[in-house]
Amino acid sequence: MAPIRTLTLAAVTAVAVAACGSKQDDQTTPGSTAAAKRGGTLTVPWSADVDSIDPGQTYYSGGYMVANVTQRTPIAYAPGASSPRPDLAEAAPVVSADGRTVTVKLRSGVRFSPPVRREVTSADLKYAIERGFFSTVNNPYAGTYFGDIAGARGAVKPGTRIAGIATPDAKTVVFKLRRPTGGTLAAALVLPLAAPVPREYALPFDRDGKASAYGTHQVATGPYMVGSYKPGTGITLVRNPNWSASTDFRPAYADRIEMPQGNTDPSVAARRVLQGSKMLSGDWLLPPAVLKDALQSRPRQVALIDSGGGRWAALNTKAAPFDNVDVRRAVLAGFDRQAALLALGGKRVGTVATHFLPPGMPGFDAAGGVGGTGADFLAAPGGNRALAASYMRRAGFATGKYAGKPILMVGPVDGNGRQISEIAKSNLESLGFDVKLRLLSQQVVQTRYCGVPSAQVAVCPNVGWTRDFADGQTFLDPTFNGDHIAPVGNANWSQLDDPAINKAIDTAKQVTDPAARAMAWAAVDRSITAAAPAVPLVWDRVSMAHSADVSAVANESLGVWDLAFTSIR
Repeated sequence: MAPIRTLTLAAVTAVAVAACGSKQDDQTTPGSTAAAKRGGTLTVPWSADVDSIDPGQTYYSGGYMVANVTQRTPIAYAPGASSPRPDLAEAAPVVSADGRTVTVKLRSGVRFSPPVRREVTSADLKYAIERGFFSTVNNPYAGTYFGDIAGARGAVKPGTRIAGIATPDAKTVVFKLRRPTGGTLAAALVLPLAAPVPREYALPFDRDGKASAYGTHQVATGPYMVGSYKPGTGITLVRNPNWSASTDFRPAYADRIEMPQGNTDPSVAARRVLQGSKMLSGDWLLPPAVLKDALQSRPRQVALIDSGGGRWAALNTKAAPFDNVDVRRAVLAGFDRQAALLALGGKRVGTVATHFLPPGMPGFDAAGGVGGTGADFLAAPGGNRALAASYMRRAGFATGKYAGKPILMVGPVDGNGRQISEIAKSNLESLGFDVKLRLLSQQVVQTRYCGVPSAQVAVCPNVGWTRDFADGQTFLDPTFNGDHIAPVGNANWSQLDDPAINKAIDTAKQVTDPAARAMAWAAVDRSITAAAPAVPLVWDRVSMAHSADVSAVANESLGVWDLAFTSIR
């Protein structure tokens, strides 16, 4: 999943729980120190707005935090579990022997929140996937994981049906694929796009204007629903009166969840959470000084979890001078990646990256592991200026430094993003670049600049990705496949469009044997690293905090707090 979906996603006292069955009041949550009790209001301060609260559009941690407790998907992650479990579905999706058919059986008793209220049917899952391809929804990963469904096409008119999704009865959905990629589609049913959406209710919103308004009118199937949403101000989640605990593995302890926005100083926000009551950290990392102090004075209020992802500084391979691979290799060779890690908090919060597949991902070791692929331009974590100059000369700059027009860099003003952006600017300037840096909110950076190729941004210094599930495709396909460069919501920030790499990605998607598939994605990772479309900066750990009176539970697979398992002591 997932989208890093946002770069402000965090063990010393990591909290993990197993999947649960029916819930009882005052039960003890594994990993917590006190009985988990029902009731009360949790507050989660955010720095900025979400990318979207529409489950068919969101691809960032804030939106996932909302979707994880308001929507139900066929399969879902429980805290502490690396593999998903059945949720909206009765059992795991069934993939045919030839990999071209996926069948899902939905459980009974799951109902939509007001004003729809009726029980969820197979037609609702069908419509959810279909709307991901609408021009007004433009789901950023629909083409990647669901694009092989027979009849699926991107940017279609709202209301367009997909012939390859059949609903033989009210509880069965059958996906017919053009290629043997059923294993990938089945695993992708954990993503928010697969949350059911009632066609009769949502279609008018999907047809209204250039962008669907369904997000601000959405109905829920999870334990909570959106009570109010004021962009730039905050989101409030309240209990879904139509939710049935007997059909769900989530305990849903809190009665209400407040998500106020505008907490742009992470140091202030972190201290408020640590010293306050009934609060959890939102879309920001703990600043290094605050994290260090908290680990010493309040270790039980901090969680550090592997994010399953990493961050990089993307170079626009479509525009000069970064359309020259030797210029890109020069930037990678001279970049002080160790400084980026230190700015984030040092070894507590990550590892200097040497390629793109993160630790824990199948294929990581075959791609080079922590030591890297052997590329000389990534051999020195602190940068090698002499090697960088040699690559610049190879690119045609006789002095070993760039001599050309100014370049545009757009980075986040929020939290650690500012520091990473300034480090990137300094590194590029040392190679002769005249950098025009714009610092904006993370949401604006993605939705108006780095995620929009027509904005012609040369460098996006603080982008990244977390896996959607444990497979190389979820990490490398959306971010480096030229076939997925999109006019909006683009996640291939480097706009890499290398025919050989695209072909290797396409081949790897169709490998079904797990060991062979891991090797295929390792080979793809090595090829991408050699093409140098971005500076691999850090494989992240996520730092998160909570108040002392909160029994906080992290969902490691999503890289966020799991609000449905978190309670007030």
